[in-house]
This record gives sequence, C-alpha cells and structure tokens, in this order.
Amino acid sequence: MEKSLAMGAAVTGERTHTAANTRRGIWLVAAGAALWGIDPLFRILLLKYFTSSQIVLFEHLLLMIYALPVLWLHRSELKGLRASHLGALLFISWGGSALATILFTSAFAHGDPNAVLLLQKLQPLFAILMARLLLKESLPAKFPLLLLMALAGTYLLTFGLGSPVSSLSGMAAVGGLLSIGAAALWGGSTVMGRLLLGKMQFETVTALRFACALPLLFALTSVGGSDLQPLVGAHDWLAVGGNLLLQAFLPGLLSLLLYYRGLSGTKASYATLAELFFPAIGLIINWLVFHQPVTVAQLVGFVLIWVMLIQLSRQR
Repeated sequence: MEKSLAMGAAVTGERTHTAANTRRGIWLVAAGAALWGIDPLFRILLLKYFTSSQIVLFEHLLLMIYALPVLWLHRSELKGLRASHLGALLFISWGGSALATILFTSAFAHGDPNAVLLLQKLQPLFAILMARLLLKESLPAKFPLLLLMALAGTYLLTFGLGSPVSSLSGMAAVGGLLSIGAAALWGGSTVMGRLLLGKMQFETVTALRFACALPLLFALTSVGGSDLQPLVGAHDWLAVGGNLLLQAFLPGLLSLLLYYRGLSGTKASYATLAELFFPAIGLIINWLVFHQPVTVAQLVGFVLIWVMLIQLSRQR
C-alpha cells in the first residue's frame, strides 16, 4: 500500500513538474515573439540605405560573434546528425533565417507595415499542419477551441469588423504575398526547430541557424543590385550602425535564445500559438510609434489572444 502511494505521489509530482515546464516554455516562446514585434523599428530605417538581402546578411555577420564560440564549445553535439536533422537544419537556416527574413524585409518596402505584421498571424496554420504531419503531435481536447479563439482574435486584429476583401483592397498585392511567404517559412521553422531540439541544446540550434544561412545570403546579395540612398556624414553612419546592432541582438539573437529555450519544452503546435505575440506587439508599436489607430474590434482581438495564451499555458 505504501509503495503504491509512493508511486502515485511520484507520478503526480512528475506531472506537476511537466506542466510547470510547459507553462514556462510557452511564456518564453511568447517573450521571444514579443521581441520580434519591435523589429520594424530598426528594419524600416535600414531599408533607406540597403537592399533586403544586404540587411539580412549584415545582421547574420554580426550574429557570428555569438555563433562561432557556441559552435566550438558545443561541437560534440554535431556528431551523428541524421538526414532528418540535416534537412531540418537546412530548412530553419535557409528558409527561416535567410529567405523568410528577406521576404519579410521586402514586404515593408512594398506594402503597408501594419498589414505586413498582422499577416504573420497566419504562421499557426502552417506550423500546426506540419506538426501533425511530421512530428505526429497529439492535440489536447480543448485545442480546437483555443485555435478558434486565436483565429478569431487574429481576424479582429487584422480586419476589424469588416470583410477581408475590403480590408486588403488598399494593400499592395506584392507586399501581402511576401509577408504570407515569410509566415509559411517561419511556421515551418517552428516544427523543424522542435525536431532539432531533440538532438542538441537550444544555444546550438540558434548558432547553427545563423551560421548555415550565410552561404545563401552571400549568394543572394552578390546577384542583387542596389540603387538606394548612400550613407553620408557621421550621423548616417551612427544611425545605421546603431540600428544594425540593435536589430541583430534584440529581435535577432535575444529573441531566438528565448524562443528556442521555450520551444525545447513545448510542443510545436502550442508554440506557434504563443508566437501570436509577435503581431500583437507589432500592433502596439504601430500605434505608439507610427500613430496607427487601434479600433475596439482590434482591442477585443488582442484580449482574445491573451486569454488563449493563458488557457494554453495551463494545458498539460
């Protein structure tokens, strides 16, 4: 009897510990996504001086300050990688770190910044589909309800009470397609990153994501032309240099460290809903900095996303 009670207590303690780790992981993913929301503060200014591929290349070169020492210290984790791991690494580095960031940056040059940010809320649709197909993740009973709540919140944030057709009529089609392409690649990267975290630590995944993207970025930058505003004077150099540093190490490095640390203990399908913090924070930035008005419907959508995240963090 005492042995049964002890085993039951151990199981209960393990479940409590697992639930606590899941909650912490979800909020770490949300914190990383929130840092992505401040990304336009730096990226929009840089588009005056560089092409999209140049901005992403410079960002990754700066991030090698972090990546090279980590890869050397964790080099033992690189042994025994299977084809599935190499494929996942190629997807998150070339797709999620290089191509998606270029598409996202280009979207700001072609479309409305508010719409570009808010279209990133399509990421869960891509990530949940891939998580079901590739990771065989089982979903809790309440997950469909939470997904509907999240989608309702994102709809209100994006379109308000109007129809999608009328809301998108004033947005450049190219900007919208570029933003949706970035959402698809980032949604897939959530799933591929979760696959890699079963093999190596989150610091190693972050470093590999930056390092492996460089060959593709050099190739894309070398074939692209530039007809943009030149840097003149000390003020321009200080402004651009400061923005590049902040861009690389805040929404770049710090956000991904928080994100992959949280993702290491969180299902990809849960994490992608926590990533909705990204466009939600972007909406606030647009309101405070770019003076984009926020409607009552958008506030309701924001509250729905918050409630969804709280409920999701309580799931086992």
